[in-house]
Formats: sequence, structure tokens, C-alpha cells
Amino acid sequence: MMYDERFIGPMRQEIAQLGVAELKSAQAVDDALKGTKGTQLMVVNSMCGCAARNMRPAVAIALQHSLTPDHKFTVFAGNDADATRQARTYFTGYAPSSPSIALLKDGKLVHMVERFQIEGRSAEAIAEELKLAFDRHCAPATV
Repeated sequence: MMYDERFIGPMRQEIAQLGVAELKSAQAVDDALKGTKGTQLMVVNSMCGCAARNMRPAVAIALQHSLTPDHKFTVFAGNDADATRQARTYFTGYAPSSPSIALLKDGKLVHMVERFQIEGRSAEAIAEELKLAFDRHCAPATV
């Protein structure tokens, strides 16, 4: 299903203005995640008002934390179908979920926030979970 860009444009912008790079093709996803060192945040953005309306502000709050992922990406479920499908191949063990937020380290999934964990929660509560994941996985390596 393709949503009218007039409706989803503001939703895309809400994430993009945070410095999160939009990936619109399967190749762009692979280029961003395969062989990339460090931590990668992958936001699966969505039209779904019940969950995405709190997911986007949660990402904004979490990205103000002292530790954040090295790389930040987003795909839009429902419009960037190939990119979304490819991003989900990196979410081993998880069913397709949108919206969702994945944290990867060196291209391997280390933390996942699925739609059911977003629905009914405040942006602040979702952000706190993300910040804890950032603290655990984005900390600089100790010698």
C-alpha cells in the first residue's frame, strides 16, 4: 500500500529533521548496514496513528541523550516497501512490525522495540527504554 506523500511527508520530516537518514531502496539499506562498524539505529516509520504518534517523539527525546548510535536511519513502512522489507531482514527473530525501532551493532541486532511495545506507552517511556539500550550498546569500548 502506498500512502499519499502529502499525508506522510510531515511524518517523514519529523524523523529526518533529527539527522536520521532516509533509506528508500533495498540497496540503500544494505549499503547503510552491511559492513558498517559501530551502532546503527533503524526507525521503521509508519502511518499508524495509534503507535507512530508516540514513536516519533520518543526517538526525538532519545536522540538528545548523552550516548546515541553512531549512525541513524529510517525507512517508511507502506511507502518504501523494498527498503522496509530489506531492513527487516536484519531484525532476526522478529516478525514484521511497524512502527518499530531497532538498534544494531556492527550490523547485528542488539535491541528491538516492536509495535506492541510502543502502543499505549508515552513517548517518554519509549525514550527511556531507548536511552537504556543506548547506554548498554553505544558506550565507547573500554581498553
